Amino acid sequence: MLEEKPSLSNKMRISVDQEKLGNFSRNHVKFYLKYSSFVFRALKKPSFQKFLHWMLKKERIEEHTVNVVHVKVLPLRRENGKGIAGNCDTTRGRIRIYPKTVKFCRIFTQKFGRNTLLVYAGNRARAALIHELLHLKYTEDEKTVRELAKSYFCIFTRKRSSQSSHVLCI
Repeated sequence: MLEEKPSLSNKMRISVDQEKLGNFSRNHVKFYLKYSSFVFRALKKPSFQKFLHWMLKKERIEEHTVNVVHVKVLPLRRENGKGIAGNCDTTRGRIRIYPKTVKFCRIFTQKFGRNTLLVYAGNRARAALIHELLHLKYTEDEKTVRELAKSYFCIFTRKRSSQSSHVLCI
């Protein structure tokens, strides 16, 4: 009998902070729900899950250290006003992935088109998840995490580019 590998896919959830919904218009909430649903599907794709499993094994990061991956519906901004792609609570094993703002997506779509936005959104979420997973091992070493995340993301996109022409590096 085949041994079933633990999968991060089973730990992924779309989540929304109900108390913050009132700060957004109905159209914005609808947009963010579609965005988070798209990102959720992109992160759960078997090819990406297989890649993550390989990366975690290579880095000797145990999958059980991740309790949950929240794909957040609403964006989060730092105090300086810049958006956050993701964050990791290493003590709780909780990773959060955040969307870009409606305003950013509108401007991006006008410049590059809807299909390019979708590619960008999927790649941004994948890169953020790779980055946050590396924080489980390199808790206080942002420089190492950034270098490794860039390297691993390029490995994943190179592998994908041989299978598809719809790859956009971030």
